[in-house]
Amino acid sequence: MQLIMSPPSPYARKVRVLIREGGLQDAVTEQEVTTTPLDSAPQALAANPLGRIPALIRAEGPALYDSRVICRYLDSMTEVAFYPEARLWEVLTLEATAEGILDSAVSMTYESRFRGDTAWDGWLDAQWAKIDRALDALEARWMSHLSGPITLGQIATGCALGYLDLRQPGRDWRAGRPALAEWEGRFSARPAMRATAPD
Repeated sequence: MQLIMSPPSPYARKVRVLIREGGLQDAVTEQEVTTTPLDSAPQALAANPLGRIPALIRAEGPALYDSRVICRYLDSMTEVAFYPEARLWEVLTLEATAEGILDSAVSMTYESRFRGDTAWDGWLDAQWAKIDRALDALEARWMSHLSGPITLGQIATGCALGYLDLRQPGRDWRAGRPALAEWEGRFSARPAMRATAPD
């Protein structure tokens, strides 16, 4: 199988971390592409009509896209159980919370990158408010779910926090969230997280 990806993409990073944590490196090769929302890479378009990454090209069926779909598929190939049945709904909700953080953070990145000095401050503030509320919820209600055997909820959260450090370094997401900050410090030290950290 071939994963169409770009190292800075936090959505692709989720899949890349799962591959390493699940021992699937021999089953999936990574094809790095350069793509933007304004100019999708040909490889991304060939795999996904939306032109988005990541996309997983399989020999036995059509390409899969959307990181959540790919992660569920790869989870079925490993014995790690990144979506454990006993905590499935909590793991899915934690993953969705992290995805929401990413969606808002990526939106902020594009607003600033493509509009530059004309970026809409109201939009940026509204997106950060969503992220802020989600981070507060993680600190207040989800820390117990971030412990224990690794799940996709943990991977998604780690990738979301890493993306905030990458693209929003001037906003201190750790302030007032000591438990989440401590957890992120430990989780980001995992070999799979270090191996997929964007430059």
